[in-house]
Amino acid sequence: MTADTAASPAPFPAILRRAALWLAFLAPFFYLSYGYANALAAARNDVGSIVFGWEHSIPFIAWTIVPYWSINLFYGLSLLINTTTQGVDRLALRYLTAQLVAVSCFIAFPLAATFVRPGTSGLPGFMFAVLGGFDRPFNQAPSLHIALLVIIWDHIRHRLGGPLLGLWHLWCLLIGVSVLTTWQHHFIDIPTGALLGVFALWLFPRHGALPFAGARRAENPACRRLALRYGLGALALLAGAAGGALASPLWLFLLWPALALAIVAFGYATGNPGVFQKQADGTVSVAGRLLLAPYRLAARLNAWVWTRNLPPAVEIADGVFLGGYPDDQQADRFATVVDLAAELARPTAATAKWVSIPLLDLVPPAPAALRAAAEAVEQARPDGPVLVCCALGFQRSAGAVAVWLVATGRAGGPAEARRVLVGSGRPVHLHAHEPASAAQPEAR
Repeated sequence: MTADTAASPAPFPAILRRAALWLAFLAPFFYLSYGYANALAAARNDVGSIVFGWEHSIPFIAWTIVPYWSINLFYGLSLLINTTTQGVDRLALRYLTAQLVAVSCFIAFPLAATFVRPGTSGLPGFMFAVLGGFDRPFNQAPSLHIALLVIIWDHIRHRLGGPLLGLWHLWCLLIGVSVLTTWQHHFIDIPTGALLGVFALWLFPRHGALPFAGARRAENPACRRLALRYGLGALALLAGAAGGALASPLWLFLLWPALALAIVAFGYATGNPGVFQKQADGTVSVAGRLLLAPYRLAARLNAWVWTRNLPPAVEIADGVFLGGYPDDQQADRFATVVDLAAELARPTAATAKWVSIPLLDLVPPAPAALRAAAEAVEQARPDGPVLVCCALGFQRSAGAVAVWLVATGRAGGPAEARRVLVGSGRPVHLHAHEPASAAQPEAR
């Protein structure tokens, strides 16, 4: 699938036909698979529950069944709120991903709701009766209701603005709270469901290439070694979540960093920085920010440990600076930031022009990427000072500056470029081929 922005707008009848086809598949699949998981759990006598003591203080609020049920309307309506058939496909695939993962969890690790709802009458009573006709007190974590809510919330919020956007956020909050106030779910179902929803958003983003598109095994040995390490880290966290949950459900929160490390491992295994979903302007998708937040937090902490006693940036030559990843105030000291860190997001308050060329950390960058960075530096330099950065300012950005020095004649060759960088007082660790990559046409 190509980028959503590149897809041609489709007339509404085409959108309607594609949405109807997906609903014709998704609706029966939902009820059959969801009901099957319910039936399997009902036939077992060993289904447990994960309940915090404070949950017994959550009030039962009958009318919140209305926002709870409203997600069914938005489920179908969202498929129609698209301008391309590709947009319909990606939304439907998010739905399908959430369904497949959630039902697999319901079958493998069934949980039961423990609250017994009081009798209700009127419209809420009717809606609870309809719900009880097919929904038994199983299928708990991850909450499929919450996973779908995250997907639908993200899809519709991009189509609204002003007061309507505020109302949409409020209504989605009501839907989220209603899974507790209708006594339909326990608390642990909510964060696990939200994690699943964010994963579905990451897997099928609104824009850009799919993170698994064209995946192939990385040829670089450094990529494979790092993939193995991150993969083992993910497995260790997953084992900790499974084992610790027997003592406390809080251990299940390890699923978040476990999934983040698994995604990073996949990125290194395939040599694909696109798993971080960083755009050319340095911004990152909501799913990319949330899903990989544990990894990014660790990366920022690691960068602080290594650079805390170093100046944020040093001038190399003619208004070009080399440094670690800046905060918004540091970034705005420069006219342009050329950013090579795939794993870190642009500071939200930064106003400097941002050019992102995402590269994986700790592996030799492709010569073509370094040349592109060098060209970006030279093009930006007339506008004012330029910061070339990565997480630490030691490797990726240093390699790009070395290429720039040679390509623009500011260094007579790779050896001189290395001496200039070392003489700046900032630690640099260049891969063997990087300055040699400058032996290409001069950057303009």
